[in-house]
Amino acid sequence: MDLENYRNQALLKQKEHKKFLDQLKRKPPKNLDYTVQETHDEVFEKIDCLSCANCCKTTGPLFTEKDIERISKHLKMKAADFEHKFLRTDEDQDKVLQHLPCWFLNSDNTCSIYKVRPKACCEFPHTDRKKIYQINHLTIKNTVICPAAFEFVERMKKNIRQ
Repeated sequence: MDLENYRNQALLKQKEHKKFLDQLKRKPPKNLDYTVQETHDEVFEKIDCLSCANCCKTTGPLFTEKDIERISKHLKMKAADFEHKFLRTDEDQDKVLQHLPCWFLNSDNTCSIYKVRPKACCEFPHTDRKKIYQINHLTIKNTVICPAAFEFVERMKKNIRQ
């Protein structure tokens, strides 16, 4: 997978993607949630996250208190020890990874804590959520990181002829 090519295309098309997504927000078409889910499914039939894992290599998720409790329990650690070893508090007071790539990313792009991974990881790249127009800024940001998010917006433009 040519990540650099995807990234460059996403950067070149940011204004076009923003305009399209803003149109969805101003005037959501009927059955938007259905079209979003259908488009998401189409994209993930073709794109395999394990061939990429760019999200795990370049951006870290936010860790909620529930995430920290669940993961630390899984690792048989105290939550405070887990936080001290793996996390830091960022400028927005969110708990995030101290370092990238993610500590839990294996060499084959699998996740060593997949079954208990953070909620943000489960939901990334957020292309299957209802009322997708509520996260337009995040979708645009994700197109630069995630080939699937880029393909999602490109296909949505075709699937919704506005």
